[in-house]
Amino acid sequence: MLQTQTLRVAAVQTVSGGDVAANLAQAEPLVAAAAARGARLIVLPEYFGILGERATDKLAAREEEGTGVQQAWLGRMAHSLGVWLVGGTVPLACGDADRVRSASLVYGPDGTRVARYDKIHLFAFARGDERYDEGRTIEPGTAAVAFDAPCGRVGLSVCYDLRFPELYRALGELALIVVPAAFTATTGAAHWHLLLRARAVENQCYVLAAAQGGEHPNRRRTYGHSLLIDPWGDIVAELDEGPGIVVGDVDPARIAEVRAQLPALGHRVFR
Repeated sequence: MLQTQTLRVAAVQTVSGGDVAANLAQAEPLVAAAAARGARLIVLPEYFGILGERATDKLAAREEEGTGVQQAWLGRMAHSLGVWLVGGTVPLACGDADRVRSASLVYGPDGTRVARYDKIHLFAFARGDERYDEGRTIEPGTAAVAFDAPCGRVGLSVCYDLRFPELYRALGELALIVVPAAFTATTGAAHWHLLLRARAVENQCYVLAAAQGGEHPNRRRTYGHSLLIDPWGDIVAELDEGPGIVVGDVDPARIAEVRAQLPALGHRVFR
């Protein structure tokens, strides 16, 4: 059941590198600026804490469950600002010494962790000299996760998950989908807006995507274009490239209006 409280939300966009301390120092004023503009739920991008020279660099920065620099920072920021903070992804240790779990961690306004989602779908792409295979350094998660926020139910996902609509349908009716991401410039230019708007339209909910956006120290270029999309598929706010924030409102009345005008969720045959 959707709650009736409109919630101001924000996506933080960064251009992270391989130094965790420097990345947190870059993100901190952006999170604070979002809170100063009234955002009560703030999402950081995938790899906000480390996007290193090599894919294996995240292994050196891995943290144990419940303890570590990135987790402590997320809890402190959420508590000090009194916000819901979705920590993009944090590399957490798993049973495989050569891989990590890419975990999206949610902290409540009191600084305690309220949800953990481990990225299920792992990106692989090969075209010419551009090659990625996350499965080499990441162990996939197995469970879909959502949590309750003042605006209603919030579904968690990360980047490549966006291509798999069945993940979101498994979460039931949502008020908001969040998508921390580090889309490549190549795939982003082709599919980013298309996929995000499709997920908003088919689930008749808001979608908030927080992206890496720009040229990183490892020479990788990410697409950026952090944005908020409403349940009709309209873009509410967007930032193209570079560090910054996107701010807008998740309005349960708008969700109800769209669902009343076009009751597609009630018309589903396969559930």
